[in-house]
Amino acid sequence: MSDGELVFIGCYTSEAGGRGDGISVARRDPRTGELSAPRLAAATPSPSFLARHPRLPVLYAAGELAEGRVTAWAIAEDGDLTLLGEQPTGGEHPCHVAVTADGAHLVTANYGSGSVAVHPLDLLGVPGERTDLRRHEGSGPVEDRQEGPHAHMATPDPDGDRVWVIDLGLDALFGYRLDPETGRLEPPPAPFRTRPGTGPRHLTRAGGRLYVVGELDGSVTGYDAAADGTLTELGRAGASESDGPVQPSEIGIGADGRFGYVANRGPDTIAVFALDETSGIPVLRGEVPSGGVWPRHFSLMPSVDPAGPEFLYVANERSDSVITFRLDPETGIPAPGAPVLELGTPTCIIRA
Repeated sequence: MSDGELVFIGCYTSEAGGRGDGISVARRDPRTGELSAPRLAAATPSPSFLARHPRLPVLYAAGELAEGRVTAWAIAEDGDLTLLGEQPTGGEHPCHVAVTADGAHLVTANYGSGSVAVHPLDLLGVPGERTDLRRHEGSGPVEDRQEGPHAHMATPDPDGDRVWVIDLGLDALFGYRLDPETGRLEPPPAPFRTRPGTGPRHLTRAGGRLYVVGELDGSVTGYDAAADGTLTELGRAGASESDGPVQPSEIGIGADGRFGYVANRGPDTIAVFALDETSGIPVLRGEVPSGGVWPRHFSLMPSVDPAGPEFLYVANERSDSVITFRLDPETGIPAPGAPVLELGTPTCIIRA
C-alpha cells in the first residue's frame, strides 16, 4: 500500500523488558481501514507513548526509562523519521506526552516520580530546555500501587490554557494553568479527588464533560467540567462485565459523541458505552474481545467516506499485535476488520 495515511506505533524495547525495536510506521487505507505491514521508522529506547504536532510534520515520543526523556522526530513523506532533538523530562518513566493546541509547548507525565514536565517548542517543533517541573506529593489507599504519586497523563485542553494531569497514585486530577509566555504551570487551589482507590489513568473529552477511566477500581466516571476547572460527578459505571480482575487502560469517544470506548486488560476486551446527551452518564452497551492480550492503547480514526464506518485500532501489548475494528454506526459495537499486524510489544498507535 503506497498511498494512504501514515500511522505510527510506539512500543517497549529491551530496555524496559519489551520485544520492540523503536517507532514503527504503517500506511492506512482510509476507505477500508486496512493497515500495511509495519516497518521500523526509528530505533529508539522504549517510545511507549507518541504525539503529533498540531501543524508541523513532527512526531514526539516519551522514552519510558529510569532517566526519562522526550524526543522529537521530523516526519518524511514516506514515514521515515529523522531525530530533531531530545530533552530529559526530569523524572522517571514518562508514560504520556502531548502538545498544546497552539503548538508552543510539550507536556509530559513522569509516572515513576509523579511529576509533570513542560518543554517549549521552537518554530520547527524542536523541544528546548524545561521551563517547569511540578512534583506531586502524597499517597493513596492501595498500598502496592499508590505508595506515592504516579502521574499517568498530561493532556492540554483543545482550547484555552488548562492542562489536566491525572495522578493514579493520588486519586487526583490537577487542573493546571499553563502560562504561554513563561511555560510554567500554575497549580489549582486544590486538586480534584476521585473516589479513594480509583487510580485514575486517562481521560477523554466530550464538550464540557470529562470521562475518566479508573485503572485500580475498573471504573468509568463522567464529570461536568466548569470553566474554572471545577468538576462535578455525573455518573459512574464498571468498565467491564468480567468477574475477574480488570485494569482499564485507554478511553476514547467516537466522532459523533454518542459512544465511548474503554480497553480492558485482564479480560482483554473493548467495552462500549452509550453517553447520554442530557445526563452524560456512561452506560455499558456491549463488550467484545480485543483480539489479543493486554490491550494497552487504541485510536479512533475516521473513514475518508463521510458515510463510511469509523475504525478503531487496538495495540495489544502482550500478544505483539495491532487489531483493526470497524464500528457499527448504529450500535457503536466494534467488529474485527483488516488483517492482524504483528510487531513487538506495541503500546501506542496514532495517526500522523
